[in-house]
Amino acid sequence: MKVYGYFRSSAAYRLRIALNLKGLAAEEQVFVHLRKKEQSAPDYLAVNPMGLVPALEENGQILTQSLAIIEYLDETRPEPALLPRDPLDRAWVRSIALAIACDIHPINNLRVLNHLRDRLGQDEESRNAWYAHWVAEGFAGVEAMLARDPRTGTFCFGETPTLADVCLVPQLFNAERLNCPLDAYPTIRRIAAAARALPAFQAAEPGRQPDAE
Repeated sequence: MKVYGYFRSSAAYRLRIALNLKGLAAEEQVFVHLRKKEQSAPDYLAVNPMGLVPALEENGQILTQSLAIIEYLDETRPEPALLPRDPLDRAWVRSIALAIACDIHPINNLRVLNHLRDRLGQDEESRNAWYAHWVAEGFAGVEAMLARDPRTGTFCFGETPTLADVCLVPQLFNAERLNCPLDAYPTIRRIAAAARALPAFQAAEPGRQPDAE
């Protein structure tokens, strides 16, 4: 198994957590420095034409998109499961994960922030305000979903981490790094604290990666 990633990428952070939860380790790691735009180099575009991380190579096949990779791992290495068996519960966990991975993260991604700076002339204060706005929009919804649902336990779903927690922790980490106000999200913060206490989440933290700066 060969994994392409970057220590600060939220999507790569998700994959690291999932690998750790399943007790898996990449045989080879390739670090793609996003701020140096190594993701746009021809050799990496040959791996992932989208120019994003992570990517996973196994058995001669390359997979991209963190959630697709994690679900592949969950199907091929089913224990511990990151998605519930019941179809309704599985859809619920996916709905939390996708609210983060599709509604919050993409519009706050590095390439979007760079576009705001380089093409639209937005200064750092404006870019940070953009980031905080979309975090607030998304976290308000996720907080409400988690706070009112009886399936929420120590984690987003019950008493063991799922795909939802795998997505939640990296997004909260980034929100903290950008100093976004978080007092309005007590359920999110409680769940993230429980997840961060686990060795699998701790080992995946950006600052603990070999390419951390």
